[in-house]
Amino acid sequence: MDRDEYLHLFDEHHLPLYRFAYRMTGSVADAEDIVQECFLELLRPGCSYDAKRTPIRTYLFGVVRNQSLKRVGKSGLPVEDGSATWNGHSPECEVLRTELEEVVARAVTQLPEGQKEALILAHYEQLPLAEIARVMEIEVTAVKSRLQRARAHLKETLAAYAPGAERKR
Repeated sequence: MDRDEYLHLFDEHHLPLYRFAYRMTGSVADAEDIVQECFLELLRPGCSYDAKRTPIRTYLFGVVRNQSLKRVGKSGLPVEDGSATWNGHSPECEVLRTELEEVVARAVTQLPEGQKEALILAHYEQLPLAEIARVMEIEVTAVKSRLQRARAHLKETLAAYAPGAERKR
């Protein structure tokens, strides 16, 4: 791989990979390290990437996934740092939005690992189910099942924040 191709890959993929790593670990520093390791892996002589087997994006998300799981396993549960910014209409809106964002982020981090990975890849990174299945090395039906369980868990966990949304029977 030449320098220009490598830089193009980095420019194209580093932001979604960083977001995924951040959401998996809850740490800016860990996410930055993970993405750096991911791209360094491409330069190593023993790199396992094979373009005939999988698209580069799938391979990179897989590397980030594995590195994130290793880091979360070493440090315990991830912690959100609340550093996201947004320009709201009023200070009250900003406080409410930040609080809700933190509650949702905390609820996502508390999901079981498989559900959390599937949800982040599907909703935040908007990967197709087939690609999520390849990244997670599971069947598409398992991805669907994990997404369904994750959504049900979040709906239950976050129900108190949507008092007007009653269950329809």
